[in-house]
Amino acid sequence: MRLERGLSQRELAAPGVSYAYISRIEAGTRQPSVKALRRLAGKLGVSAAYLETGSDLEPSAELELRLIDLELAVRLGSAEGAEPELEALLDQALAAGDRDLALRARVALAVLARGRGRFRRMIELLEAAVEGEPFAPVERADLYGHLGHAYAASGTPELAVELYRRCLDDVRRRHVPPPLEARYATLLSHALSNEGNAAAAEKVVSETLERVRDTDDAYTRVRLYWSVARVAHAEARPGPALANARRAIALLEATEDTIGLARAHLLAAGFMITRGDGEAAGGHLDDVERLLGSTPSFSDVAMLRVKRAQAAALRGDGSAAVALARTALAEIGDELPRERGSAYLALAESLALLGATDEADEAFTEAVELLERQHQWREATRACRAWARMLRAEGCEQRALDVLDRAAELGLRTAPADAVRS
Repeated sequence: MRLERGLSQRELAAPGVSYAYISRIEAGTRQPSVKALRRLAGKLGVSAAYLETGSDLEPSAELELRLIDLELAVRLGSAEGAEPELEALLDQALAAGDRDLALRARVALAVLARGRGRFRRMIELLEAAVEGEPFAPVERADLYGHLGHAYAASGTPELAVELYRRCLDDVRRRHVPPPLEARYATLLSHALSNEGNAAAAEKVVSETLERVRDTDDAYTRVRLYWSVARVAHAEARPGPALANARRAIALLEATEDTIGLARAHLLAAGFMITRGDGEAAGGHLDDVERLLGSTPSFSDVAMLRVKRAQAAALRGDGSAAVALARTALAEIGDELPRERGSAYLALAESLALLGATDEADEAFTEAVELLERQHQWREATRACRAWARMLRAEGCEQRALDVLDRAAELGLRTAPADAVRS
C-alpha cells in the first residue's frame, strides 16, 4: 500500500513510528503495535482493521458475505456442494451467538432439503429457526412459506393452514405491499384446497386479487448484482461485494412476491374453469404468463399449459385444446403426477369436444386414476362427471351410471367431515 501511494518509508513515518521501525515491519521482523497501526493507517487513508486483516469488514460482516453468496447460489439453482459449507457456517454463527445469520443459514439448508424431498429435516431446521423469535411474516416470508410447505408435504396440512392464516392476517393488518399479501393468500389457498375446502380457498384468492398491483420481472438484474458481488469479492473489494449482494437479495425477495402473485392468478383461473368461464380464465392466464417472467419454475409452466388447454376447451376450441394438452403431457413426462392428471383431464375433455370418444375414454380413465392417487378428490369428481356426460351422449348408459357412482364416492371425500357424518 505504501508503494501504491508512492511513499518512501521516511515519508510514511510518524511520531512514534520511525522509518527504521517501518522497515522492520515490512521485513517481517517486527509485529506492529495497535498504536503503530493506527498511525500508519491514518497516513495511508485506510482503517487500522484493514492493515491488520486485509478487510474493512468486521468478522460478522465477512460471515454474512459468505452466507449471502450461498443463499443466492441456493435460490438461483447453483447450489452444488453448498450444503457442507452452509452447515459449517451455521456452526460458526451459533458459536458467535449471531442468531440472525444462524436463522438464515437454517432457511437455506431447508431449501436444499425441500429440493430433495426431506420434509422432516425441513421442519426440524425451520422450527429451530423460529424458536424464540418474534412472529414476523413480513420480514421472514421465506421462512414461513417453507415451513408451511413442509407441514403440508409431511402429512399435517392443518398446521400449514393455521400458519398461513396467521401470516395473511398479520400482513393485512400491517398494510404491507400487496404482492406479499398475494404470496400468503396463494399459499393459504393451496393448503385449504388440499384439505378439501375449495370454497374457502377461492374466497381467499378472490379477496386478495382485488387488492394487488403488478410487479415487473427482475431476475436478470438479480443475476447481474450477484455477478458483480462475486467479482468484487474475488478482487478483495468486500464493501462493493456486500452492497451488491444485499441489492440482489432485496430484489430477489420482491421478485418472488411477483411469482406469488402469478400463482394467485393461476389459482383464480382454476376457479373460473370450474365455473365454466373460459374467457375469464384466459384473462387470468395472460396475467400468469406476464408475471412469471423469464425463469418460471417447471411446475408453474406445466400448470399454465394445462389451464390454457382447459380454457380453450371451454371456449369450444377443441383443436387448440388438444394441442395444448398434448404439449403439457410431453413436457411433464413422468414428473408431477398431480399436474399430469390435470393434463389428462384437459386432453380428455378436448377429445370429447372433437368427438374422438375412444381416445377421450382412455384419457378420462388415466386422468381419474392419477387424480385419485394424488387425493385430488374434487378434480377427480369433476372428471368423472364429464366422462359420464360423454358416455351418455354416446348411448353408453350403464357405463355412465358406473362412472357417476364413482363420482359420488369421490364427492364424499371432498365434503367436510361434519357433513359426511350427518
